[in-house]
Amino acid sequence: MIKALIFDLGNVLVPFDFQRAYDRLTPLCRFPLDEIRERLRSSGLVHRFETGQVAPKDFVAEFGRTLEIQTTYDEFCDLWSSIFLSETLIPEAWIESFARSYTLVLLSNTNAIHFEMIRDNYPLLRHFRHLVLSHEVGAKKPDARIYREAIAKAGCAPGECFFADDILLNVEGAREQGMDAIQFISAEQLAHELRARGVTDF
Repeated sequence: MIKALIFDLGNVLVPFDFQRAYDRLTPLCRFPLDEIRERLRSSGLVHRFETGQVAPKDFVAEFGRTLEIQTTYDEFCDLWSSIFLSETLIPEAWIESFARSYTLVLLSNTNAIHFEMIRDNYPLLRHFRHLVLSHEVGAKKPDARIYREAIAKAGCAPGECFFADDILLNVEGAREQGMDAIQFISAEQLAHELRARGVTDF
């Protein structure tokens, strides 16, 4: 029996598109888009930020050095958070309904700048009892540590946790920890998967 519902954040609850940030970044930078991506990838900076190894202001400073750009901290935060779209993928009414009968846990690979913006702009987060965030845990999906933290927060057996993530690798990581996990495709597909497991009060 399902006792906890655990959801990924990006492209499950809130849609995002990295191209939106790249479109704003490229006019500020002398490097072409492919080189921007390669410089960020090879630096490991985003991974370090998402696992809490770099503080926000240090991240912005190192980001600027990596791409040889100059922005204020606030300008960068606005650019960095422009990836998120306004409409959620799952209705808030569903999330509110789930919270009445199940322990709701958010499980996200994210960072301090993005999550501050998300918390301030997406009211559906208030329905989650626990937030398990990579930059606070110090580990990212599919690292086993972050799933174990989510299971501990859920307060039930792994098999009593239902998890939805848009990335198959993260779904497989959850299954390796004993969780009932699916790859999120759409709200309609999610509703079908939940109802098949007896979650019907939404």
